[in-house]
Amino acid sequence: MKILLIGEYSRLHNSLKEGLQKLGHEVTILGFSDGFKNYPVDFKLAKKWDAGLLKKIKLFVLVLFGFDITSYLIYRQFWRKRNHFTNFDVVQLINENSFFCNYSNEKKILDFIFANNKKVFLLSSGDDYPYVEYNFKHPENPSIIQPYLAGKIADKNFSNVLKFRTKSFEKLHQYIYTTIQGVIATDIDYHIPLQNHSKYLGMIPSPINLDKFAKSELKIDDKIVIFHGINRESYFKKGNDFYEKALEIIKQKYGENVEILTVENVPYIKYINLYNQAHIVLDQLYGHDQGSNGLEGMAKGKVVFTNASEVFEKHYNLTEKVAINGLPDVDYLVKELSFLIENPNEIQAIGKRARAIIEKEHDYLKIAEKYIEVWNKKRDGQ
Repeated sequence: MKILLIGEYSRLHNSLKEGLQKLGHEVTILGFSDGFKNYPVDFKLAKKWDAGLLKKIKLFVLVLFGFDITSYLIYRQFWRKRNHFTNFDVVQLINENSFFCNYSNEKKILDFIFANNKKVFLLSSGDDYPYVEYNFKHPENPSIIQPYLAGKIADKNFSNVLKFRTKSFEKLHQYIYTTIQGVIATDIDYHIPLQNHSKYLGMIPSPINLDKFAKSELKIDDKIVIFHGINRESYFKKGNDFYEKALEIIKQKYGENVEILTVENVPYIKYINLYNQAHIVLDQLYGHDQGSNGLEGMAKGKVVFTNASEVFEKHYNLTEKVAINGLPDVDYLVKELSFLIENPNEIQAIGKRARAIIEKEHDYLKIAEKYIEVWNKKRDGQ
């Protein structure tokens, strides 16, 4: 098949592309490189007039005339290369707002995509209308909405989430859902809001290319190494404030028996190599299931503090921990970290189980086969 994957979040589409190519399919990725993470794409889009003085001018024009320069320039980038994005057997959008445009420009791009390709599918793999609406209506459900409701995130820093509550993005959501063949969730957090929706095709876990993560056993010598990677843009969304407070206590408590590696806003290639020496990786809070960074840490056999709730354990019929469920509770995090530091054998045991579940549930070839099955099964009119 000839397949176009639109958008990139945390290497999800790159891993899927590698699996599909190994199965003999022709795959192209169009989209942004996910900011500083700089993931590879075949046709790269760029946000222009989005920083410094140009951004101020853009905002002035937007307020005065209602014209979004960045959105228009993204549309123009797509339109100049539009002939490269036709006649695909399958197109998959990574999000309801894959091009980060306003309603009118996003719809013009999607109109072209829908009109010039055979079948279009949508992923629910990040913030979108169903996910955001569900979690505002159910604030008790662990999600990124919780730190916002707690007053930790200002509206202007939460605009990429709040936009899905506006009338224009509700309209865009409805347009997409009436046109796509179906929507696929990539983990339990996105599965929950979509249950019983007529366009929902089910959950396919995020793919991990295990060829890139050699199987190895954690070696523990004199120190326990803890890795904490921070993305400032999502600092409170990921629960980094709780992790930093917990690490301060751990450093005081265990001194030279632990080594804490903290990095900020580094490209993906550098990031994954930086935590090679770590035994424990602190990923995120506020959810049920792991994101790509957590999964890759587990693939390396690390003990990852991430989303691994009872809902997750029940879904995969787990009786032993494959990761540590992160909670927004400093005392809890300190307790869990202390237990691992004082019981290094448990670090090795959890690391082995982490690798095993990735091999079983997230292998990129198995996942690619599941996508092919769903795409082939869904026909026009069904």
